[in-house]
Amino acid sequence: MNELAGWVAPAATMIAAMMTAANLGARFTGWGFVVFLLGSIGWVIVAATSGQTNLLLTNGFLAVVNLVGIWRWLGRQARYEAGGREAAERSEAKPVRPLLPVGSLADRSVVARDGGTLGHVVDAMLDEGAGRIAYLVVRTGGVGGVGETLHGLGWGEVTACEAGRLVAAIDAPALAARPALEPDAWPASAREAGIA
Repeated sequence: MNELAGWVAPAATMIAAMMTAANLGARFTGWGFVVFLLGSIGWVIVAATSGQTNLLLTNGFLAVVNLVGIWRWLGRQARYEAGGREAAERSEAKPVRPLLPVGSLADRSVVARDGGTLGHVVDAMLDEGAGRIAYLVVRTGGVGGVGETLHGLGWGEVTACEAGRLVAAIDAPALAARPALEPDAWPASAREAGIA
């Protein structure tokens, strides 16, 4: 049992770390915490059979943390995301404008009208006074965050949401011609982001 736990514990911990770091949605992150829990249990077994009290106490505590993560991401957050998806689906079947859960904007693809990919949404900035989205922050280029460029895209420049993508009224050269946004200092207005 100790030998099996010695293999399962590090493997589960590494897989779970990749799953949660990928940030692929509540359900995937929740399953990452399930795998983390398996890793913690494996480490507890290794610690108990080898007399490593610090490892035992640490992973006993981490098992509790992982249970909270499972509740948070597979329980509560997954229900919230399901509620947003359900409202969006029902709105498409009614004679009203379709709804879009704002929380689903992050990492959504942005394409030009011709279908060419412009980038992916990083976040949306809300104009509190007007009660509407002022601009989207869109990442372009790079791999895994290295070499990417951020640009502002006005919500009014998004013409449709289809198949999980946002369709923009501008093309890639027009977006690239806008001022690049600093990763840690986004503009205070759409105008500062290069959006008229």
